Amino acid sequence: MRRTSPSAGQPAEVILENPTVVQNAERKMSFPANVTAGKEKVKGSRRRRSSSLMYQEPPESLEQQSDQAVLPNLNAQWVNAKGAWLIHIICILLLKILYDIIPSISQETSWTLVNTTYMFATYLMFHYVRGIPFEFNAGAYDNLNMWEQIDNEDQYTPAKKFLLAVPICLFLVSTHYTRYDLVLFVVNLLATAAVVVPKLPALHRMRFSFFNPDLEHSESDHR
Repeated sequence: MRRTSPSAGQPAEVILENPTVVQNAERKMSFPANVTAGKEKVKGSRRRRSSSLMYQEPPESLEQQSDQAVLPNLNAQWVNAKGAWLIHIICILLLKILYDIIPSISQETSWTLVNTTYMFATYLMFHYVRGIPFEFNAGAYDNLNMWEQIDNEDQYTPAKKFLLAVPICLFLVSTHYTRYDLVLFVVNLLATAAVVVPKLPALHRMRFSFFNPDLEHSESDHR
């Protein structure tokens, strides 16, 4: 370090000649910029997660868990009530009667329509719609679909086993009465897979981003 002689009315100037001191000073000056760049990088990586095809719904907060425990979930408890399982069989029979009374519909087409209609309706009910239609728990179940609300998210309960067995049995019956036609078999198989696969434990709380456009907004809320 070298000090220059001051001129009249001017302070002395200090010139740093040690390269180590100069490097440390430059590093300290560039530190805020590095921190800012790092934050922007992390923020950008979090934002890019919303463009992924699948993501997992995070667990509820303690406040949401407390709201869930206050009152029973009427939206999911009915599946364990008496006669609830029989409703599925009755709906399938009514669909079969409805399609049979329509003229010029063969038995193969009728069973295919019964299968696809049941699969579409149950997919909307159990897997697509999230939350509950009742406003008494401060939105504690807004992030869960009906299948995840059943039996407090427990797997392989009697109700879930029944709801998993019904579409599989209906697929087998439809395949038999369509005389194993290749085109109808593929249609019934795809419709059944769309309902059975989301029920598997491996896909518990998993979401497809193109079915959930509010993904980025929900991630910002959790942050």
